[in-house]
Parts: sequence; C-alpha cells; structure tokens
Amino acid sequence: MATAAPPERTERSRAQEESGAAMSFFDHLVELRKRLISALSAVGVGMILGLLVSKRCINFVVQPMLVALRNNHLEDKLYYTSPAGYVGLYINLGLYLGVVIAMPWVLYQVWLFVAPGLYKHERRATASFIISAMLLFVCGMAVGYFGLLPIVLTKVIGFAAGGPISPWISVNDYFSLILVVLVGLGVIFEMPVVVFILSLFGIVTPKFLLKNFRYAMLAITVLAAIVTPSPDATTMLIFMAPMIVLYFISVLVSYAVLRRKRAQALADGEVK
Repeated sequence: MATAAPPERTERSRAQEESGAAMSFFDHLVELRKRLISALSAVGVGMILGLLVSKRCINFVVQPMLVALRNNHLEDKLYYTSPAGYVGLYINLGLYLGVVIAMPWVLYQVWLFVAPGLYKHERRATASFIISAMLLFVCGMAVGYFGLLPIVLTKVIGFAAGGPISPWISVNDYFSLILVVLVGLGVIFEMPVVVFILSLFGIVTPKFLLKNFRYAMLAITVLAAIVTPSPDATTMLIFMAPMIVLYFISVLVSYAVLRRKRAQALADGEVK
C-alpha cells in the first residue's frame, strides 16, 4: 500500500513544478543584479523628468507652511539663506520627484525578483501589487500633506504667537522637514503590502502580528518620533493614529492571504 507523501514535501514539489527549476545562490545574485540595474535606470530617467517639472511643483510643496503662517497672522513667505539655496531646492525636489515617477517600475522589478518563489496563482497578482503599493504610498503622502501637516505646522508656529520672537523660515529647512514627513508616511503606508508579501511566504501570520502587537507599538512610537515635526505628545499621537490603523489593516490582509492559501490547498487536495 503506497504511503502518502508528507504535506510539506508535496507542497514543495508543487512549488518547484509551478515556478520552474530551483535557482542557485549565484542565480539569485545575477537576478538581483539585473533587477537593481533596471530599477536604477528607471530612477535615472524619472529624475530627468522630475527636473523638468520641479519648478512648477515648488509652489505646491510650500503651501502647508504658508497656510500655517497665515493662520497665525504672519507674513506668508519663505526664504533661502545662500546664493544657491533656491537652485539646490529645485534640484533636490526634481530628484525626489524622479524617484516617485519611477516607483511603479521599481515595484515591478521587486515583484519580478520575488515572484519565482510563489505559486502560479499567486504570481497573477502583479498588477494588484503594483497598483496597491503605489496607491498606498500616494495616500500616505496625501494624508501627511492635506491632513497632518497643516494642523501640526499651525500648532508649531503658534507656539511663538504673541511673543517677541517671530519665525524666519528657510525654505531649504522646510523642505528637509516635509521630505522626512511625507516620504516617511508614504513608506509607513506600505505596511499592508509588506505584510501581504510576508504572508504569502508564510513568514508572518495574523496570530503572530496580534501576539507581537506590543513590539509593534514600540516601533510605531519610534517612527512617529522620527517623522513628527515637534516633540510634544499630542502631535506625536496624531502621527501614531494612522500607523496603528494600518497595523490592524495589515492583520486583516494577512488573515485574507492565509484563508486564501488554505482554500487553495483544499481545492488542490480535492482535485487530487
């Protein structure tokens, strides 16, 4: 009487059948090099395009600070403190815009690198992965730009309202601040996508995420302290709130992935 193969062996052999021959360590390095070159080339092209539109975007970037100054009845102007300050801002903004422009292609290269380790039905999610990652990144920046920054900057500038000290804000210092906040929030909003990939590979589960919530809270607190423009607790809590919501969304994403994998395993068992 034939003995059934262990579930892990069956699953491993099926993965190899669907993804092709197993890649060696050297093959992985070659593939990684190929994806990095393609991603960096896209970033280079994106930066050229970013420089072409950078000057038009400066007025948009400085709006949250101008709104905060007006809300505190101050002159709504920013300044640069070196002869090349404005040119430096123009170049830096163009370079970062280039990264955002190239992001879909970069994410596509990331997906191509991890896809060989997935089942065929999981590899069909390429478009969903790229669209979801881009939407979440843009949503993170939008939440920071339209929601958090106007409130926080108005509050920060208001600390000195009515006193003998008036703000004289450098546009370069402001750009450094807004870059940390917006890019930081954009990356933080990628949490569900990261958990989706980790759940596909079985690295994390909903139970693991819930069990380690206290450690996640510690990490969220540290991240909020990094991206928060001011050290007061209220502002920090404002930045922590969306991170906590995203964490529980990630738990739901992991649960959905686990449930789908179990359903697929049952379907495969019924077919056999």
